[in-house]
Amino acid sequence: MSASEAKIPLNNGLSIPLLGLGTFVEGHAVRHFNIGVHMSEPSQSEQIKTAVEIALDAGYRHVDTASIYFSEKEVGMAVRSRLEREDFTRKEIFITSKLWNTFHDPADVRPACLESLSNLGLSYLDLYLMHTPMGFQNVPGELFPRKNNMILASNVDYIDTWKAMEKLVDEGLVKSIGVSNFNRSQVERLLSVARIKPAINQVELHPYLAQQEMVKYCQSNGIVVTAHTPLGSPQPNFEEQILLDPVIIAIAEKNGKTAAQIILRYQVQKNIVVIPKSLTASRIVQNSKIFDFKLDEDEMQKITALDRNWRRYNIDIFQSDTHPYFPFSE
Repeated sequence: MSASEAKIPLNNGLSIPLLGLGTFVEGHAVRHFNIGVHMSEPSQSEQIKTAVEIALDAGYRHVDTASIYFSEKEVGMAVRSRLEREDFTRKEIFITSKLWNTFHDPADVRPACLESLSNLGLSYLDLYLMHTPMGFQNVPGELFPRKNNMILASNVDYIDTWKAMEKLVDEGLVKSIGVSNFNRSQVERLLSVARIKPAINQVELHPYLAQQEMVKYCQSNGIVVTAHTPLGSPQPNFEEQILLDPVIIAIAEKNGKTAAQIILRYQVQKNIVVIPKSLTASRIVQNSKIFDFKLDEDEMQKITALDRNWRRYNIDIFQSDTHPYFPFSE
């Protein structure tokens, strides 16, 4: 099986490729946030576009972006360039984007989706996710609105946001909808009222953060889980520790694969979608070669035993545990 053929069914009769390219590039996004970074630094826009093109040429058929990543335009340019070459049809490429926290008000959902579509230059999204259950107040020009260094939380219920997202499916603007960074109780509450069941819950998953109970709950309820940051992160020592973990290295050497390939294979073997991010051509190609081998049960158990409940994302930016939908956790 090749990367382009490896898919998993969704609960609405559609399917999603098990391997996707993540397009969050921290430096690129932070420059757009204009937070502590000189705006004169070289843009990584061309690198992102090239990375998507390389991924598509390597067999990826799934690209993950978000409005807050500021990579939608680059993703769109890369996808359209391949469509213009007639390498693929639009139906063969699965595009995911996300609704940012400042647009949780039902009146803001459709305009936000339309802006993402405009950035991408596409007529529909294959998947649109609520980026987090935590809404922020919609302050013009502010992505992380604060007062006295505290995030200005919105009082909009994510259930109402979801109902507005359901209308996007009715209208044909998106094929599937889902959530991101939802914990089990939040998913349960959504399922109790949803007219359209969430197709995906995208959460942080890697060998040091397994979230086994949450994954089990979602899968048992027909919700596919996507692992973001599946290799850890470039924060000091975090990704390095995972990729250099002796257990991972030993399994990689035994199978003649890289540590990253072992980690990604571990997730897809559990029917979890992975969206590793990279701007390096060789790594993008290497990460696609995870469907020509299988880990045995002993290897799977050894990787599972590495769980340390280490969370890459520091949710202290939200500054308050009084937010009605805090935090990201099981």
